[in-house]
Amino acid sequence: LEIVRKRIDESGTKEPLIQRSGRQRILLQLPGVKDPERIKNLLGKTAKLNFHMVDDDDSKSLSLNLAPFGKMIVADINNEEIKYLLEKKSKVGGENLIDAYASFDQTQGHAVSFRFDTTGAQKFGKATSENVGKRFAVVLDGVVITAPVINSAITGGSGIITGNFSSQEATDLAVLLRAGALPAPLQIVEERSVGPGLGADSIAAGKIASIIGMILVCIFMILIYGSFGVIANISLIANLFIIVALLGTIGATLTLPGIAGIVLTIGMAVDANVLIFERIKEENLKNKKVYETVKKGFDRALSTILDANITTLIASLLLFVFGSGPIKGFSITLSLGVIASMFTALMLSNLLVHFYLSFTSKKEINL
Repeated sequence: LEIVRKRIDESGTKEPLIQRSGRQRILLQLPGVKDPERIKNLLGKTAKLNFHMVDDDDSKSLSLNLAPFGKMIVADINNEEIKYLLEKKSKVGGENLIDAYASFDQTQGHAVSFRFDTTGAQKFGKATSENVGKRFAVVLDGVVITAPVINSAITGGSGIITGNFSSQEATDLAVLLRAGALPAPLQIVEERSVGPGLGADSIAAGKIASIIGMILVCIFMILIYGSFGVIANISLIANLFIIVALLGTIGATLTLPGIAGIVLTIGMAVDANVLIFERIKEENLKNKKVYETVKKGFDRALSTILDANITTLIASLLLFVFGSGPIKGFSITLSLGVIASMFTALMLSNLLVHFYLSFTSKKEINL
């Protein structure tokens, strides 16, 4: 299940739902997937990678299509008529890979660069140093991708796989290698495509609920804090615009958990302004100097706001690291909302309060 999750996450799919369904099935829900064939291709491969030595001396066995003991005949990935006689025992396997990424080779085009762990690097270095001048086949899922000649020992623990890949094929192969090999191939037993209209109703209901909640909060703030409530509402609207802009920038998909994170953020943003205004109200009873009162009010509320928001931010980051699917969507919107609410409460509200006091030339604060 973890390998499937890694492959889906690496493919860039937003907020997937991956869970067991019975003893032998896995349920995947992938919102907003534009290329389902690519996803099925990623899941349909076991991605078992091995490196085998090529036996170019026994051409007779290859011509008869009969592999002697300890050898095997494997076809080329691009042409099944091209066969290779390989040693059955691999020199090093994909289980020793620690990284793989798409790259570009000046002579071979798109490729996949890889890096082994310490054990894999030792095996790879030994195999290449003992077989200089021979061909070393890269075998993926039972077919030869490439079989280059070893020109010199490779002891750095890294290498490159070429094979007439397109850019997308190189990227997908790197995804498969990073995620690891499946113990057995997956078979799709059922596939359903749900139109956006089915989920659109829920999203629309969530948006309406958010708007109604925001309107009620704005009315409450005006009734309790008057002109300062208007300032809080402006800050709140700015907070919402910042969140939406950030979500659009990172290309996040807005789902119900994401809307829940936004609603929670609205409450936190209002809470920060309430803390500030209550501190200003307390200072106003002690000090009649307007600007000094405002400064002390913001200063006293600062530590409480930072403590609450940083704690929430840490919790949301943990949800993102250890959660999956909808949980990650919730944590993303919550994290962005926390950052936006701290900015609007501590910076924007402060600026608006000072602008309001200077514009109206008020000599006292009425809260």
